[in-house]
Amino acid sequence: MLINQASDVDPSSIESVEIAQPLLERLAGIRGEVLAALASGEPVYGVNTGMGAMSKVRLSEAEQRIHQRNLLLGRAVGGPPWLPADEARAVLLGRLRTFLNGDAGVSVELIQQLVALINSNVVVQIPAEGAGSAGEIIPLAHAFGSFEPGPKEGIALLAGIPGATGRAALHVVRARRLADRLSAVAAGAISVVGANRAPYQPLAGRGDDVLAGELARLLELAGPEAEPRGLQAPVSFRVAGQVIAHVRRSVDDLDGAVGRAFDGVTDSPAYLGGEFVGTAGFHGIDLTAYCDHLVAALVHAAEVSAARLHRLLDPAVTGLPAQLAHEPGPQAGLVVVHKRAVATTHRLRRLTLPTAIGTVETSNGQEDVQTFSWEAVGNLGEALRLTREVTACELLAVYQAFTLAKRPLPPSLQAVADVVPPIDADRPFGADLTRLLETVLQP
Repeated sequence: MLINQASDVDPSSIESVEIAQPLLERLAGIRGEVLAALASGEPVYGVNTGMGAMSKVRLSEAEQRIHQRNLLLGRAVGGPPWLPADEARAVLLGRLRTFLNGDAGVSVELIQQLVALINSNVVVQIPAEGAGSAGEIIPLAHAFGSFEPGPKEGIALLAGIPGATGRAALHVVRARRLADRLSAVAAGAISVVGANRAPYQPLAGRGDDVLAGELARLLELAGPEAEPRGLQAPVSFRVAGQVIAHVRRSVDDLDGAVGRAFDGVTDSPAYLGGEFVGTAGFHGIDLTAYCDHLVAALVHAAEVSAARLHRLLDPAVTGLPAQLAHEPGPQAGLVVVHKRAVATTHRLRRLTLPTAIGTVETSNGQEDVQTFSWEAVGNLGEALRLTREVTACELLAVYQAFTLAKRPLPPSLQAVADVVPPIDADRPFGADLTRLLETVLQP
């Protein structure tokens, strides 16, 4: 991808990076201004002074020459587990995105070094946990520990929350994809139990375009039902539109926070209006709050999915054999699949504690609050994974219900039959769930 401006960068989809020459020239001009400003000898935090509680200590020219490298070395205190390859790459792309704004004032050489690392597809070891600071200096120190920074470039590599923002951008794409699958699976459940279609009329979404769109989607995917099994299906079926619409709204909210984080000032000190300005761009409460918001929406969706799965095992709801067993009694059917969903939703609930709560002073009181945005985006990744697991459990039950009802799978679920053999006896259903997660429900 040829990048002409900072806003061209979408960390979720880039395969390779090339920076357009006019953009490089603009950044080179800013770098020249930065070096000239540094030559004045005025104090600039983290460049010719110490960091944190040591910011009152002025550094000699000799100390400054090694200080930027030491910033990276001395803060790499993390360890495994490491980020998966796609998230590690998203961190690098997030850092590149913020550098292209020009606020950091880094050199073209450093940007090209970062581009080369991204294009090499080398998986940098970045700790998934343990940021613990105002910002994310620990994981960023690991991400860029191989770099040889020039003046101001060490502190620039550690500034802001580019890693959490890049990872969040990746999760936004995955969450949108998961929302589509939630719709398809819920619609399959609605169809196979013969639920009354009245709750899914788009008119019921008046005043809420997202809800109206979701209701229309469910109605289209489920298809018509001339003879519903009852006047009202269980609540877990009737509220599917509201639940998934809330997930979609929450994804949009996080996407907005990602955009603000990339477009805003994240460097500190930032070079703004011809001078160095200390900022608080590392305080990612906006991003953290919307990650938490989406986690809560996903947990609710998973709980509703598990509830529908339980109803699918009930002959009174489906008119099908108990527990969706081919031969109830001698066979247990899918009852244990529901138990896995229950265990997974229980684990999901533990992710819903607001991440920014629980600040602790560090750096002798210089850093006395944190937002833990790095941890928030990690929680979101885990919530996406576990919600997919619950969805796979419901999907397996929907597939079996269609089979027992001798009805063809709807087009949106046809791919299930390609990876799950017919269920005519008890077997290790964990293998079926794994195949669904690796194919039909892959991230």
